[in-house]
Amino acid sequence: MLFTTKQVLFYRDRQGDVLKWGDEVEYVIIKFDSEKKQAKLSLRAKDILDELNEKERQDPAGVKSLWRPEYGAYMIEGTPGKPYGGLMAHFNIVEANMKYRREEVKKYLNHDEAILTLTSFPRLGCEDFSDPPYTPTPNEGATRSLFFPDEAIFPGHPRFKTLSRNIRERRGEKVAINLPIYKDVNTVIPVDDSYLHSKAALPDHVYMDAMGFGMGCCCLQLTFQACNIQEARTLYDQLAPLCPIMLALTAASPLHRGFITDVDCRWNVISCSVDCRTEEERGLKPFKENKFVINKSRYDSIDSYLSPQGEKYNDVPLVYDEVIFEKLKNGGIDHLLAQHVAHLFIRDTVSLFSEKVHQDDEKDTDHFENIQSTNWQTMRFKPPPPNSTIGWRVEFRPCEIQITDFENAAIVCFVVLLTRVILSYQLNFIIPISKVDENMQNAQKRGACSNQKFWFRKDITTHVSPPEANKCCKSALNCDEALCDQFIPMTVNEIINGKEGEFPGLIPLINNYLSGMDVDADTHCTIQQYLKFIQKRAAGDILTTASWIRNFVVSHPDYKNNSKVSDKINYDLLKTVNDIQEGIISCPELLGYSIMSKTKESIPTALTKEIC
Repeated sequence: MLFTTKQVLFYRDRQGDVLKWGDEVEYVIIKFDSEKKQAKLSLRAKDILDELNEKERQDPAGVKSLWRPEYGAYMIEGTPGKPYGGLMAHFNIVEANMKYRREEVKKYLNHDEAILTLTSFPRLGCEDFSDPPYTPTPNEGATRSLFFPDEAIFPGHPRFKTLSRNIRERRGEKVAINLPIYKDVNTVIPVDDSYLHSKAALPDHVYMDAMGFGMGCCCLQLTFQACNIQEARTLYDQLAPLCPIMLALTAASPLHRGFITDVDCRWNVISCSVDCRTEEERGLKPFKENKFVINKSRYDSIDSYLSPQGEKYNDVPLVYDEVIFEKLKNGGIDHLLAQHVAHLFIRDTVSLFSEKVHQDDEKDTDHFENIQSTNWQTMRFKPPPPNSTIGWRVEFRPCEIQITDFENAAIVCFVVLLTRVILSYQLNFIIPISKVDENMQNAQKRGACSNQKFWFRKDITTHVSPPEANKCCKSALNCDEALCDQFIPMTVNEIINGKEGEFPGLIPLINNYLSGMDVDADTHCTIQQYLKFIQKRAAGDILTTASWIRNFVVSHPDYKNNSKVSDKINYDLLKTVNDIQEGIISCPELLGYSIMSKTKESIPTALTKEIC
């Protein structure tokens, strides 16, 4: 805590860091058995990572991609070798780098393996879902799951099994995940016999009982470096209300443990999978051992805004450690940031190794980062590391991974462009925290991108917005500001594409911003392809990944209208996913008819001095 105070104070006046940003893409390794018509998770992530990391070990400054482990023994995470910067032309190399990463992994795959960007493996937790197959051990081991064997956890670092064991032990019981079943005409209730083995299982829900069901999902994340702490706090607050919108837009995970569920997203699955709160902390028992009733899992949406502009919208009482809060305040930290950090520390550590217990907090941030890195929220506020050129950063965490590199690049570039518009136009998207929480739950419902409405700010300009922003938003303001509702329910389509007379739309705002920028022809073409894709997805002209997956399963010849995903359905689905991402087959209902960008592997030399 001492270093946290000194770290913030030391870097508080730091100015002039340039825009840098990057993406994190998570992949799963699939093994196909064409004779048996089965697709399984290949537990070879460690072997493949060893190969991928060798290039980095030999030339750490020269690699085009970086590779890291993830929770599953079948997962890997890839990022660009270096962050992108402030050139508009950087938007044109994102997709090319994603393609490069995919090709790089493929060099180390066996002939019957594929690398997919798939949010949730449909039959995770079913019998023999992995290769090699393992049997769960409900009475021993780290997870003690009915469905998920410890061997499916990445074996190359003790952190992952330690987290699984400590979360279970701290909670006092196994984690409990219950997703409502999608009820088809032949769906049987109870859906299986889980309720006979666990009192936590709900008969009409798909029950899961291990961290791997959540942390074994894949996602798409972005990190931005701000020029100073004020800009980082602004971005943290302004992007928070957009998290549910992007979750609904990128929905990609309706299938879990071999069943079709009635939700489209992974978020609550992960939230429950790492919920280490005791019964006292969940308000189920009076206090004996614990100090706080905590309303959310440690994986959830943010609990408070950090900027002065957002303070009045912190309408949900924030639980925080008052002793830590006072220490930070007395150390010179403002109350908004002090309560944010003190709120993080209402959680115990769930992964602390003996060699890290005794640290010099004057010089080391391990104790802070240990808590910070296991508070997994929709946004993450990241102070500069000690003795580093890295500045204040903000991490955007809600998006589900998409099937193709084109889609993932489109999502990334859309969000990054939106940050530029927010800062350049001095916009305000902030709504009460309670409404963000409500939006997060609605975003996960089946068909939310087309059918749900979300609270959103109607008037997004501020008194310091430049004329070009006011001009773009002017048509949306046809009533006296004092009489207009600040927040109204809108569909994703209305938020993204606009609503006549009420809201300008995020993409029209981006296009207005781009009209004043000097963008080379290829980059302009690529960006427009991405924005058109986002527009079509939001408008319902093309399907979300979740809706496409649902449609594939329920229209499969082997589907029995019973909400179950058989081995054959799973095999055909993942084969089709692989063919789509490889460009072997087209899929206009998911991607539209034009997904050819002009992405390039590097920025033309002539453009390297253009700053956006």
